[in-house]
Amino acid sequence: MAETEKKKAPAKAVKTAAKKTAVKTAATKTAAVKTAKPKTAAMKVATKTVPTHAEVAALAHKFWQERGGHHGSDAHDWLRAEKELKG
Repeated sequence: MAETEKKKAPAKAVKTAAKKTAVKTAATKTAAVKTAKPKTAAMKVATKTVPTHAEVAALAHKFWQERGGHHGSDAHDWLRAEKELKG
């Protein structure tokens, strides 16, 4: 009786933890690039920030000081500060 030798299949390459992490990181970066929305100049113009009361007050006070501290134009200083901070 002829004996047949069984040939073993070649062993599969085992990924190390470092390689798995590198693969996951690369996939995550690729996904982030694909999902990121491009920012255009129009988008930046459309986005306005709302200044806080303290920010407006500080800037209005600065304008008042620049005018020499004269009374009577506080509303003008306040509106100018709001307009400047809102962009």
